[in-house]
Amino acid sequence: MGGYDSQQLRALAAIADAGSLDAAASALALTPSAVSQRLRALERACGQVLVVRSRPIALTAAGEAVLRLATQVALLEEETHRELAGEQAGAAARTPLAVAVNADSLATWFLPAVAPLADAIELRVQREDEGLTSELLRRGVVMAAVTTQAEPVAGCESTALGVMRYRPMAAPGFARRWFAGADADAFRHAPVVTFDAADQLQQRFLRRQTGADPRPPFHLVPASADYLRAIELGFGWGLVPEPQLAGRAADYDGLVALTPDHLDVALHWQRWSLRTASLRALTVAVLTAARSELRQP
Repeated sequence: MGGYDSQQLRALAAIADAGSLDAAASALALTPSAVSQRLRALERACGQVLVVRSRPIALTAAGEAVLRLATQVALLEEETHRELAGEQAGAAARTPLAVAVNADSLATWFLPAVAPLADAIELRVQREDEGLTSELLRRGVVMAAVTTQAEPVAGCESTALGVMRYRPMAAPGFARRWFAGADADAFRHAPVVTFDAADQLQQRFLRRQTGADPRPPFHLVPASADYLRAIELGFGWGLVPEPQLAGRAADYDGLVALTPDHLDVALHWQRWSLRTASLRALTVAVLTAARSELRQP
């Protein structure tokens, strides 16, 4: 395997981000031929095919490994440039940091945690289910992730954040209609609000309540505020994260808990094992906020 050229690595990162050679060429202000030449040169240096020329383009396993390197090199180059230029936090230049965060963390504690860094970084958030965010980290698409996976992804470090507790909530009228007898069997039939196709929390809770795998009617509402609004309007019951209920009155301001039972999801912060000021600052902000906002073991 030969050495790596930063321009070739940049071309691979642009291809992965844009999804095609033409779009990558436009982003880099190059011709498609020049981007293709850089990609072929990088593949020769690696001795492996990095990109499947499909529509959209897909990276091979080797391509994903080299993409992680490309993104790390870009981050180091950016921070080195800022240091040599004498730029301080709050200056015009910002370091781009791509992170994967689950919707419930994004809607509650994550953004306030990183807001003080807004003048120093360009945050690129990818919203994904907490059980899937580590895959984006493994592929090199993001530099850090809030995830349920405790075992570090290769080349990463993992730190426990705490537990996000979910409570089964419903509108009072819905609760009276479907759960008047406080019968756990009602969960087999009562309509439920689900966040998206990847959301398995409600089904996990149903299995625990019923000892089976019921399939009641469900409504799909893939936005945190609208998800909660659908529950308030009586579309169905749903699991709501405690931080989203924290600002409400003691009676949850119009919502009722269907049972004292709850579902706990342990979250972890995984990030590249890369010693940069921006990634370190992001990690400190995230860990500090999580230890305040999430339940700790």
